[in-house]
Order: sequence, then C-alpha cells, then structure tokens
Amino acid sequence: MQHAHSYLALGDSYTIGESVPLHDSFPYITTQLIRKQKVLMHAPEIIAQTGWTSSELAEQLLKTELQTHYDFVSLLIGVNNQYRHLSLDNFRNDFEYLLKKAIHLTGGKSERVIVLSIPDWGCTPYAVDKNGAEIGVEIDSFNHVCDQFSKKYHTGYINITEETRAARNNADTLASDQLHYSGITHFKWATHLANYMLKTCQ
Repeated sequence: MQHAHSYLALGDSYTIGESVPLHDSFPYITTQLIRKQKVLMHAPEIIAQTGWTSSELAEQLLKTELQTHYDFVSLLIGVNNQYRHLSLDNFRNDFEYLLKKAIHLTGGKSERVIVLSIPDWGCTPYAVDKNGAEIGVEIDSFNHVCDQFSKKYHTGYINITEETRAARNNADTLASDQLHYSGITHFKWATHLANYMLKTCQ
C-alpha cells in the first residue's frame, strides 16, 4: 500500500492565507498539486496565526500536541518581527530553534523541511504611506538569517520574496485587503513547494 504523506505548515498570516478561502492557501494547494501526481497526501496540519512573531510560534509549538513524525514541514515566519521592529538577534535565536524543531519532527531528515522566504509587504498598497525601501532592506536582513540557517542545517529554501515585490505592478497578486496575497500568488508558492516535495519523494 502506498504511503500517505503528512505535512505540517508552520507560520503566520501568509501560511493560513489571510483574506483568501482556506482552500486557496498555499499549504492546501500544495497538497492538491501533489495528489494530482498520484502521490497520497493527508490534509495539511497548520499551526499559524495572523500576527504571530517567531517567538509566538515557538511558544505555541510548546503547547501543541503534535504528531511524533511528519513527512514534510514548511516554515514561513518573520514578517511580524520586522513589522514590530523586533530584534534581529532574537529572531536569529527563535528561527534556529524553530528550524531544529522542524527537523526533529521529520525524524532528522533536514531535506524534508522547507523554509519559504518572507514576502516584502513594503511593495503592497497597504504600505503606500510607509518607507517601502527601508522595509525591503529589513526584510532582506531577516531573510538572510533564514537563508543562512537553511544552509547550515541543509534544509530546503524557496525564495518567494522577489515574486512578492512584483505586487506593486500587479493587483491580481494581492488579496482584497491589499496587504496579503491572492490565491494566484498562493498557487505560485504552492507550485514551488509541491515540486520540491515531489522531488524529495522520489
């Protein structure tokens, strides 16, 4: 009998798909794309909430009864650290903890953990009265941390930031709140993620 893969998605509003239907969020689209390739996949388990920082996600993980093992874990976190002007050093500590926790949940198979880079909300209409260039520089700093730890622990890393920077020129990429992203954008993220997972399954 074919193994049915399990998938845990960790994050914030981007992971739950704020302002789009649940089935249009990237974890659910990823699952559907994989199933279309005749690979069995359970519905994703999602631990994410709008507004969460890295430390709030870490705290929730300590309180949540998780399965002992997942075939895949994705991690997309950090935008609210930047938004609240929280310390990059604290984020560095939190992110390493979260990444090591994710690797543990895959049974030490670091290649089954996928980090998605933080979108640049400074390019959205919501940020029209903000310093978009400054936001972009700060997002890059947080993403550098994510990238460096991904390399250190040999996890997957998918850069979606540059795609989100095109939002200023394409309203279709945005949700109705003009801050979060539409199902079209989630589909792009999910395509990257599903392709990575399918390669790892082989």
